[in-house]
This record gives sequence, structure tokens and C-alpha cells, in this order.
Amino acid sequence: MCALRRFVFNKYSHTVHRCFSTKSRPYPLDGIRVLDLTRIVAGPYCTMILSDLGADVIKIERPGDGDESRKWGPPFVQNSTDSVYFLANNRNKRSCCIDLKRGTDILYDLAKKCDVLVENYVPGKLDEYNLGYDHMSQVNPGLIYCSITGYGSVGPYAKRPGYDVIAASVGGLLHITGSEDGPPAKVGVAVTDLATGLYAHGAIMAALIQRMKTGKGQKIDCNLLSTQVASLINVASNYLNAQKEAKRWGTAHESIVPYEAFQTKDGYLTVGTGSDLQFQSLCHYLNIDHIPKDPKFRNNQERVKNRTELISILSEIFAKETSQHWMKLFENAPFPNGPINKIADVFDDPHIKEIGIVKTLSHPTGGEIKVVGPPVTYSDSSNTARTAPPLLGQHTDDVLRNILEYDEQKIMHLRQQKIIQ
Repeated sequence: MCALRRFVFNKYSHTVHRCFSTKSRPYPLDGIRVLDLTRIVAGPYCTMILSDLGADVIKIERPGDGDESRKWGPPFVQNSTDSVYFLANNRNKRSCCIDLKRGTDILYDLAKKCDVLVENYVPGKLDEYNLGYDHMSQVNPGLIYCSITGYGSVGPYAKRPGYDVIAASVGGLLHITGSEDGPPAKVGVAVTDLATGLYAHGAIMAALIQRMKTGKGQKIDCNLLSTQVASLINVASNYLNAQKEAKRWGTAHESIVPYEAFQTKDGYLTVGTGSDLQFQSLCHYLNIDHIPKDPKFRNNQERVKNRTELISILSEIFAKETSQHWMKLFENAPFPNGPINKIADVFDDPHIKEIGIVKTLSHPTGGEIKVVGPPVTYSDSSNTARTAPPLLGQHTDDVLRNILEYDEQKIMHLRQQKIIQ
């Protein structure tokens, strides 16, 4: 099995491949090497997913400063200048500091040893350094080159820098997020960045499969704005097919009632009834069995029409008891429900503890750190958080010495010239 696997990958890859013992579960991307020229969130999130799956991710950083998110604090890692923000997207990687302008030859040498290159510079920027797809595909015809940008490589916005909240603004997400009568609201995490990283990860996986069939690499373009527009799903469909403009609904759902958060005596909880049977069950638990018999509430279409009246009835009931009371009452209920937890409550939740999604890793200077590990598990493969995010330039010598086989004199010369750190 292992010999066959090595043959399949080596046909299209320049990397060194390991063989797993029968006692361990293999990593799906073992033997795949990724040249990571990304910073901030979307790109690093993408390459972190690949690293969790076993890819050898070499993170190229600017000498002196590195990934901008290293400075996005406080809070910072104990005994380190790195922010804890940086920890969230950069585990399982090796950091190698190379000046992109003057270290082109080093990057060419690395590209020859890699299967995938991921970058998130403004379109055209890497072409200035002869590091764009046209140059890199000549260096390694089998290279899968993934560009993650704000607006893509074509169109009037192509040269604009792109950040999550801007793409979320232009792409309509802020228009539909927030209280019904309030101003636009940003989602609490960079969901457009995360979704773009996920799209990019999936595209890279598909390109790797295609390369196994054709032996050829290719260019992949992912961007924040296209991802955001694609993520509008039913809101986009409503407008495109029924010319229905969207609005902010707070926690409520435009097409399902009830499906929102309700204030309790000491907090909030969320209840959703996606079917008439679930609504009938909710009313039974609340001792208002007469409500589903009312023509105004007998089906979802009528409940949507009479939303205000129904939500008022339910809100008055939920406000009389604590969230804990309702959660205990609904423990075996057939309709979805849950408390709105503070972050402390999230990580104290018995289910979160039981599934073990929080992992503890040893940091080079910060002692033990905790990260949220991969949310996906495999029956016969590994997908794990193994090593803490690297210090800036922690693996420069290791990469140049052991992957590129540079001798000590050459490495010393490059460092003296400040091409590497």
C-alpha cells in the first residue's frame, strides 16, 4: 500500500515522501509541500487547514516584521512579541524569512521542491518580483499556484487591497447583519476571510486530484468579494429570482417563524422551528397548545405573516424564567434550541469538553498554549494540531539546509546580505 502511494505522488511531485507504519493513521496530505506566501487571515487559514491534513507548510515571511498579524495585539503570547491572534491561523507551519525582492532565486529553488504555492498579494505585485504564476509555472510546471485576493485578478476593483470587513460591506453582508431597526453590524469574526480560506483549500485539493490525472499544475484565483457574494445563498436567490431586496433581521429569520433569540430572565436563548410539527412541540412545552390551532399560526406561511404577534406572545413567556430553566425543560425537545453563550461558557460546555476540540501545544517561548483544533475527523486518516505557530524565522536555516541543501557558507552569506533572517 505504501509503495503504491509513494508511486502515485512521486509521479507529479518533487517532494520527499514518508511512509506510515500500519499502527498509525496516515495524513491525507503527507508528502505534499506548500510554499506559503500569505499573511493576515484568509491565506494563513487556508494553509493551516492543509497543514492539519499533513502538508509541509513553509511560511515565507518578511525579514524583521513577518506576518502583520503577529503584531495584532494585545493580548500577546507570554515571553513573546507575537500576538495570540497570530496563534489562531498558523499552527503546524515552518517560518522562513526571505526578502521577496532579493531572494527570488531561493524562492525558485523552493518552488521546485513544492507542490502548491499560496499567496495573497494585490494582483500584479508578485509579478514585479518575477514571482507571479507565469514565472513560477516555468520553474515548476506541476506547481498549483493559488492566489487569494480582495477582488480577483480582473474587473475595476482588481488592484484594490481587500480586507474582510470591506468585502463584507461591498458584498452585502453588513446590509443584512444587525438589529432590524439598527445600523449595519460586523460579524464577530472575519467570516468572509474564513469562507475564502475554505474555498481556497477545497480548490487546492481539487487541483491536486486533477494533477494526478494530467501531471500539470494550474492557477487558482480566489477572492473575498466573490466568496462573500456566493455566501449570500438564499438572500441572493430572493433578489435574483424575485427582485426581493433584503433587510436586517437581527437574530430572526426572514422565512421561518419562530427562528430567533429570545430574552430570558438572565440572558438569551435561541429557538428554531423549521416545521409545523416542531412548532406544535414548542407550544406543547410552553403549555400553549391552543396557539397552533389558531388560523394565524397554523403553518409557517401564516406565522411569517403574523410574526409580530406571535413573537410577542413567545417573548413574554421566555422572559419569565432563566435560560437554565428553559434549557433543562427543552433537554429532550425535538426542536433545535440553545443558550447564547459567552465565550467562557463555550469552552466550559460539557459537549465541547467531551469532543476535545481544544488542543494544548508547546510554544518555543510561551510555554503551553491552547488552540482550537480541526473541526473535521476522519475514520482512517489524521487531521491534527501538532506544533505551535512558529517564531519569526524559526526554521530558515532548517529549510535552506535540509530542503534546498545549501551549505553553511551560502547560508551565512545570504544572512550577511540580509536576504534571509
